[in-house]
Amino acid sequence: MIRNYMEYIVEENLPLVLDKYPGICKCEKCTDDIKAIALNNLKPLYVVTEKGTIYSRLNELNQQFKTDIISKLTQAIEVVSKNPKHNL
Repeated sequence: MIRNYMEYIVEENLPLVLDKYPGICKCEKCTDDIKAIALNNLKPLYVVTEKGTIYSRLNELNQQFKTDIISKLTQAIEVVSKNPKHNL
């Protein structure tokens, strides 16, 4: 099965970044919006095999790779926090 491994990476890192923003809404709608915005601004990382998944995990060790993900998540949080789409 083909999947975008970047989705997993964003999902895994989002809670760590959200912890830095105690006042932001963490409802499902807002977190889904944050993930969607971040993923639309990150290069997809499609994998099909277990070998591809392992290669992708190794890429996570690259500091620039981590920095790019954190940066895009932070930008997405800023966008969503200024314009949430959920009903309060």
